Amino acid sequence: MKYPKEYLDEIKTRLKVSTVVSKTVSLKKRGKEFVGLSPFKNEKTPSFTVNDEKEFYHCFATSEHGNIFDFIMKTQNLKFGEAVKHLAQLAGMQPYLFSKKDEEREKKWNEYKSIFNEYVDFYHNELIKNEQHSNAREYLKNRSLSKENVKKFKIGYVEKNPSIFEQFKNKYSEQTLIETGLFYLDEKKKIYVERFRGRLIFPINNITGQPIALGGRIIENLDYLAKYINSPETLFFKKGSNLYNLDLARKLSNKVDHIYLVEGYMDVVGLSKNGIDNAVANLGTSLTDKQILILNQFFDDIIICFDGDESGYKAALRAAESSIKELKPEKQISFLFLPNKEDPDSYVNKNGKANFIEFTKQSKLSIHQFIFSHYKKQTENNPSSMAIFEKTLREVANTIKDDYIKKYVLEYFLEKIAELTPHSNQKNKKSYKKPTKSLDATKKYYNESQSLSGVELKEFS
Repeated sequence: MKYPKEYLDEIKTRLKVSTVVSKTVSLKKRGKEFVGLSPFKNEKTPSFTVNDEKEFYHCFATSEHGNIFDFIMKTQNLKFGEAVKHLAQLAGMQPYLFSKKDEEREKKWNEYKSIFNEYVDFYHNELIKNEQHSNAREYLKNRSLSKENVKKFKIGYVEKNPSIFEQFKNKYSEQTLIETGLFYLDEKKKIYVERFRGRLIFPINNITGQPIALGGRIIENLDYLAKYINSPETLFFKKGSNLYNLDLARKLSNKVDHIYLVEGYMDVVGLSKNGIDNAVANLGTSLTDKQILILNQFFDDIIICFDGDESGYKAALRAAESSIKELKPEKQISFLFLPNKEDPDSYVNKNGKANFIEFTKQSKLSIHQFIFSHYKKQTENNPSSMAIFEKTLREVANTIKDDYIKKYVLEYFLEKIAELTPHSNQKNKKSYKKPTKSLDATKKYYNESQSLSGVELKEFS
């Protein structure tokens, strides 16, 4: 049996060619490409190139070329199926087993995919073409969204009394339609209802660009309705494993090394319309390890930028304590706090792209700086409080999986505590000195982080 095309495409999408090749070949960046010594021939002058954008490698010395599957097969002497299993594991995906269960799942997936494509296309076209939806178009106009913005993200609008279920049930079973999460049974009226009726809909795509879920926003000020709702989890949609706009943002990873992680769909759309396309949003849940790992596959610096209010701050703190465990020497996680009552959409609309980028450069904090600053604010100047402070920071540092980062984060915390308690820590300061030579990437990361922003320095003085 053949592997499903979608399965192979997802592996290729999740793994850059340079990521796979660099496991065995030392690569150096040269323009848009990477170069290195050929793995197929002994040579002193590099003739081997990798192009992530075109998803292939080429060896000028031997004329060998291909994609990541070809590379693994040729360098590790594996058959295609073995190469797929190896790369699926590297991409963090479940192996495809070709069991009866997998066949049934593949059939369900094709139906699921077909329903979502039809649903998204129908309501997107309704928003664009149906004159009866002038209220929705007026709302988007007031949010400064153009027709091009709407088309780029394939935003749609579901009317208040839709009837698409009646059309769909002629092609699909009721059970299949319910399993998509687009519809549910009203127990009292004994009718099937569209979950997103009366809402703008934002398609949530998987990493290859296929819609698998929706986010919905009301356009009227109705206190009895939630402003935003998301699709429920289904067989093919897990909130903690997906990110809004990742399918588009990942394509920029060859041009920029950082990604903005924001809270809402409109934040992503608002940043995009102002020329900032490297942004994704989590899906109404706390940030997960899986989401961090996925972003780390494409970007070196994740900049978490939540709303500038109390709930945004609390969400950022949860994200920091959860994601610090995934820090690696070559990766960074940073936080950007906007002025109070601002979100990324409102801020960039008022101040523009250039100001937002400059604000990022001047104001972003590394994750360990943010965590230290937060717990410092909770601490009083007495032995008991300081003991709890140090214990908490040690516990946070010990969650970090990478031993090098764990070592330097803990050292950063302890040195900062020593600055706060110079007399009690004077004898112990020597124990915080770097006893060994650090990796260059690790050393660069922490040298950059030692200087806090002006606001932070005032706080510690």
